Amino acid sequence: MTVANILNEKGTKVATARPHETIGTLVHKLKLENIGAVVVSQDGKRVDGIISERDIVRGLAAHGAELLSMRIDKLMIRDVLTCAPGDSVKDVMQTMTTRRVRHLPVVENGKMVGLVSIGDVVKNRLQDVEMEARVLRDYITAR
Repeated sequence: MTVANILNEKGTKVATARPHETIGTLVHKLKLENIGAVVVSQDGKRVDGIISERDIVRGLAAHGAELLSMRIDKLMIRDVLTCAPGDSVKDVMQTMTTRRVRHLPVVENGKMVGLVSIGDVVKNRLQDVEMEARVLRDYITAR
């Protein structure tokens, strides 16, 4: 199973924000779209950074209420881990676990083509396990 399989099921839409937008605007976007992270991109194609709820909480602890008026590029993670459509779900799970990240932009030929979250990966793995169990049940009952 690959990242492309996940994107085929969930779609390729990625919520983005521009670096000059405020954290306050970002917070509203996260709430409206019911998401946990946004890719920061000036052009909607290239990954300039990523910012998550976790980053906002850490920023709030460091800056207090003034955080809401700060620009996203002052808080975003710039060294973004990414994956490719052909990467295995197992490798993505390993990366997310060892690097403690919950969201990976999917990049192909320098262009963002999707985003996978830990929830997407877990859902995919659960579907695999359910299918394996179904196949085994069918095999046992056919004997």
